[in-house]
Amino acid sequence: MVLGAGGVVGHAFHAAVLSVLAEETGFDSGRADLIIGTSAGSIVASMLRSGITPADLSAAILGGPLSPRAQNLYSRARARGWRPGRLPEQSGGGGFRRSMLPGFESPGMLVDAFLRPWRLRPGAVLAGLLPRGRVPTNMITDWLAPVFGDGWPEAVPGRELWVCAVALSNGRRVVFGHPDGPPAPLSEAVAASCAIPGFFAPVEIEGRSYVDGGVHSVTNADLMAERDLDLVIVSAPMAAAKPLGSSLDMAGRRLARVALGREVSALRRRGIKALVFQPTPEDRAVMGFNAMDAGRRQAVAGQARESARRLLGRPDVAERLEVLRGAP
Repeated sequence: MVLGAGGVVGHAFHAAVLSVLAEETGFDSGRADLIIGTSAGSIVASMLRSGITPADLSAAILGGPLSPRAQNLYSRARARGWRPGRLPEQSGGGGFRRSMLPGFESPGMLVDAFLRPWRLRPGAVLAGLLPRGRVPTNMITDWLAPVFGDGWPEAVPGRELWVCAVALSNGRRVVFGHPDGPPAPLSEAVAASCAIPGFFAPVEIEGRSYVDGGVHSVTNADLMAERDLDLVIVSAPMAAAKPLGSSLDMAGRRLARVALGREVSALRRRGIKALVFQPTPEDRAVMGFNAMDAGRRQAVAGQARESARRLLGRPDVAERLEVLRGAP
């Protein structure tokens, strides 16, 4: 399961996709062998691994009964001041002021970008040039930390959770939870994955600063090629399904779609089937241009459920759904 970046609106899109998948196939995405989360997707991924079901994700947005597990987790989060989609106030007053200092920790990153531009994604270079954000990420850690403490979800054989971020020191992707990734509490790893450059403050872990994993890729689906898998499901709120149209945000969505296409092609070359959910024109009309607009959550979730159900009803998707129906 690949859950991409997309802010508060993307969270609602994920909830819609995963809940419809569960309704149509009986598959609980929290049981996936490997879940890769980037930015907003890392929050949803951690919720799934904590025992919150796709039905809970949808009910929390659209209204409806929550499981006892979800009721307990949401209650604990609200007791710490968490509210869905609410941004924290900057400590010290003054609104969302930003530092005028660039994000680069090391001048070597600039040198590397000029001498070996093929080694760094354009987003990583841009992230380093933007002023450091000032908005704290405690909106994430405040409710994840009590759930997972200093660790990760209880280990289940064959079920992994990887969280993608980017190190400001060199602009490279870092995958927390990966066997070769650096150690970090899950709450801090997710906060790092969500630290949008220029808005949220970079997250420091073991002396290194990290920002949003979407700087490298809004999906990071290529990482799935490391595993021998039957099916990879991708939920990509920042990409776009055809017809593409010409909205103001379409340039960014086209880039995300192209990058995702390359990642999925690499999976298919290895014989791994893929099922990809991208916002349709109807979805995009409801999503708007502000990914952090919490007021659109219900409308996005409702519309995306309709689109997801239409996609799952297509004859060419039937074979891939059989993999889910037979999953343990």
